[in-house]
Amino acid sequence: MPRGVDKRWADLPPGADNPLDMAVQARDRETLKLVADALRHKEVLLAFQPVVSSADPRRVAFYEGLMRVLDATGRVIPARDFIAAVEETETGRVLDCVALEMGLNTLARVPDLRLSINMSARSIGYPRWMKSLRKGIQRDPTVAERLILEITERSAMTVPELVVAFMSNLQRKGISFALDDFGAGFTSFRYLRDFYFDILKIDGQFTRGIHHDADNQVLVKALVAIGRQFDMFTVAESVETQDDALWLAQAGIDCQQGYFHAAPTVTPHWDVTQNRAAG
Repeated sequence: MPRGVDKRWADLPPGADNPLDMAVQARDRETLKLVADALRHKEVLLAFQPVVSSADPRRVAFYEGLMRVLDATGRVIPARDFIAAVEETETGRVLDCVALEMGLNTLARVPDLRLSINMSARSIGYPRWMKSLRKGIQRDPTVAERLILEITERSAMTVPELVVAFMSNLQRKGISFALDDFGAGFTSFRYLRDFYFDILKIDGQFTRGIHHDADNQVLVKALVAIGRQFDMFTVAESVETQDDALWLAQAGIDCQQGYFHAAPTVTPHWDVTQNRAAG
């Protein structure tokens, strides 16, 4: 019997529930309810994190709008703690719609802002999502060219042909696309060639501690070369130290995102400025 396997569970037939599976399912149900309740009570918000130039970190290329929900105590819950439980559900589709609507409203309020919003490939063709996008673009003609839609590598590969057609249609309207968490999934290079993403975001598992990790240095240099070959702007995610930031800049990464440069905030500088002006 493998070490760590409780002998009471070892003889369960394949597919049978065991206490670990049941605990995971219970946790996912609780997470799904938490997000659904937050959406119903409008207790959701965006946190904004800058993506800065490697050459001059004082220059912000764009901001990413990251979804947050509030629990019953008012605690802010980041997307990483709930997205896996909701992504394949109807609640996940509603969450994508709300994120887009909040992002479009922010772009309309802040005319010099460029903003990326996350979405799942599963939301392509979802009526409310498409209606919200059309409405936002029609309301302000500059929004399309300032909007970036981020799709994770894993999500894009669920329906690659649909994603290609979807991107092509919206890119003609001026919208840009970022392939998020690149390297963490299973992208076929044939599809990478067909996708025509504008931005390639390299997953944090390759960038954390990269200044002393020879293996990841080789991998990141290869990913940068892929980005250049396909004419994609490269962004390193999860940059947490100065040493890593310097190494990535020297490796040719166009932009960086992470706590070393700035943490996500629900009170971005443009809201602070507008509130002071209003006061």
